[in-house]
Amino acid sequence: MDDTRRLRNAFGAFATGVTVVTTKGPDGTDLGRTANSFSSVSLSPPMVLWSLARSSSSLAAFRDADHFAVHVLTADQADLSARFAGKDPDKFAGLAVDRGVADVPLLRDCTARFECRTVHRYDGGDHIIFVAEVCDHHHAPAPPLIFHGGAYGGLAPIGDAGG
Repeated sequence: MDDTRRLRNAFGAFATGVTVVTTKGPDGTDLGRTANSFSSVSLSPPMVLWSLARSSSSLAAFRDADHFAVHVLTADQADLSARFAGKDPDKFAGLAVDRGVADVPLLRDCTARFECRTVHRYDGGDHIIFVAEVCDHHHAPAPPLIFHGGAYGGLAPIGDAGG
């Protein structure tokens, strides 16, 4: 097994939530990508981050956009994750969306959604790291979709985390 595969396997030992990040392209096209690189950064001011591979066909649009939205998928939205991870150029075909800040497309029925304004873009090796201020957010009590070891899963609470 090569070192890259071993490293991917090691990274995959960390369970993550699954998100879809959306924006409006410079030509007005709705764009979106599945990402599990999402993280909260700060409560005051409210900030988040995510990263996108330099090889992504939508990198230029996200890099040049001032606004985007992060959608935390529910346990029953694995189909949306697969759709936005795929190569189909029209990932929004047949999807009903709402509109957010700067006309960014907003997916419905997610467990959380963050409308964001990009404040920093950082070099992250083979990725670009986007840090953004949260302009608006929404939360619904639904279990999140989890990604671990190369597969989707669900959350199984084991006790009170004190939160």
